[in-house]
Amino acid sequence: MIVRIFMDQQYRLADDTHAALNDIDDAVVAAVEAGDEGGYAREFAKLLAFVREKGTPLADDELIGSDVLIPADDFTFEEAGKEFTGEGLVPDPAEA
Repeated sequence: MIVRIFMDQQYRLADDTHAALNDIDDAVVAAVEAGDEGGYAREFAKLLAFVREKGTPLADDELIGSDVLIPADDFTFEEAGKEFTGEGLVPDPAEA
Protein backbone atom coordinates (compact mmCIF):
# COMPACT_ATOMS: atom_id res chain seq x y z
CA MET A 1 0.00 0.00 0.00
CA ILE A 2 1.28 3.47 -0.91
CA VAL A 3 0.49 6.32 1.48
CA ARG A 4 1.19 9.97 0.75
CA ILE A 5 1.53 12.51 3.53
CA PHE A 6 1.06 15.94 2.02
CA MET A 7 4.04 18.28 2.35
CA ASP A 8 6.16 15.21 3.14
CA GLN A 9 6.45 12.24 0.79
CA GLN A 10 5.12 8.84 -0.16
CA TYR A 11 5.66 5.70 1.89
CA ARG A 12 5.27 2.03 1.04
CA LEU A 13 3.60 0.08 3.84
CA ALA A 14 3.36 -3.68 4.03
CA ASP A 15 -0.12 -5.10 3.47
CA ASP A 16 -0.15 -6.50 7.00
CA THR A 17 -0.13 -2.94 8.42
CA HIS A 18 -3.39 -1.97 6.71
CA ALA A 19 -5.71 -3.03 9.57
CA ALA A 20 -3.63 -1.17 12.18
CA LEU A 21 -3.53 1.97 10.01
CA ASN A 22 -7.29 1.75 9.55
CA ASP A 23 -7.79 1.41 13.32
CA ILE A 24 -5.81 4.60 13.96
CA ASP A 25 -7.74 6.39 11.21
CA ASP A 26 -11.01 5.26 12.85
CA ALA A 27 -9.77 6.72 16.17
CA VAL A 28 -9.09 10.05 14.45
CA VAL A 29 -12.63 10.01 13.01
CA ALA A 30 -14.12 9.16 16.41
CA ALA A 31 -12.29 12.05 18.07
CA VAL A 32 -13.39 14.50 15.38
CA GLU A 33 -17.00 13.33 15.51
CA ALA A 34 -16.96 13.63 19.32
CA GLY A 35 -15.62 17.19 19.11
CA ASP A 36 -12.51 16.11 21.04
CA GLU A 37 -9.76 18.40 19.76
CA GLY A 38 -7.12 16.98 22.11
CA GLY A 39 -8.03 13.43 21.12
CA TYR A 40 -7.83 14.41 17.47
CA ALA A 41 -4.35 15.88 17.96
CA ARG A 42 -3.11 12.71 19.71
CA GLU A 43 -4.62 10.28 17.21
CA PHE A 44 -3.61 12.28 14.15
CA ALA A 45 -0.04 12.42 15.45
CA LYS A 46 -0.19 8.62 15.92
CA LEU A 47 -1.43 8.21 12.33
CA LEU A 48 1.45 10.24 10.91
CA ALA A 49 4.02 8.55 13.15
CA PHE A 50 2.73 5.09 12.21
CA VAL A 51 3.17 5.79 8.50
CA ARG A 52 6.62 7.27 8.98
CA GLU A 53 7.81 4.49 11.30
CA LYS A 54 6.30 1.47 9.53
CA GLY A 55 6.63 2.76 5.98
CA THR A 56 9.58 2.87 3.65
CA PRO A 57 9.96 6.23 1.89
CA LEU A 58 9.73 6.03 -1.89
CA ALA A 59 12.55 7.51 -3.93
CA ASP A 60 11.81 10.98 -5.30
CA ASP A 61 11.91 9.65 -8.86
CA GLU A 62 9.57 6.70 -8.13
CA LEU A 63 6.16 7.65 -9.54
CA ILE A 64 3.36 5.53 -8.07
CA GLY A 65 -0.24 6.47 -7.40
CA SER A 66 -1.13 6.71 -3.73
CA ASP A 67 -3.71 4.39 -2.18
CA VAL A 68 -4.20 6.69 0.82
CA LEU A 69 -3.75 10.46 1.09
CA ILE A 70 -3.11 11.92 4.53
CA PRO A 71 -3.03 15.66 5.25
CA ALA A 72 0.13 17.44 6.41
CA ASP A 73 1.18 17.68 10.06
CA ASP A 74 -0.40 21.13 10.44
CA PHE A 75 -3.91 19.96 9.49
CA THR A 76 -6.24 21.72 11.93
CA PHE A 77 -9.12 20.30 13.92
CA GLU A 78 -11.52 22.47 11.92
CA GLU A 79 -10.13 21.13 8.63
CA ALA A 80 -10.32 17.60 9.99
CA GLY A 81 -14.04 18.05 10.57
CA LYS A 82 -14.45 18.15 6.78
CA GLU A 83 -12.15 15.21 5.93
CA PHE A 84 -12.19 12.74 8.83
CA THR A 85 -15.81 11.67 8.67
CA GLY A 86 -17.63 8.41 8.08
CA GLU A 87 -15.07 5.76 7.26
CA GLY A 88 -12.15 8.20 7.34
CA LEU A 89 -9.27 8.39 4.91
CA VAL A 90 -8.12 4.77 5.02
CA PRO A 91 -10.44 2.29 3.32
CA ASP A 92 -11.36 -0.80 5.32
CA PRO A 93 -8.92 -3.65 4.59
CA ALA A 94 -11.65 -5.73 2.93
CA GLU A 95 -12.27 -2.89 0.45
CA ALA A 96 -8.63 -2.33 -0.44
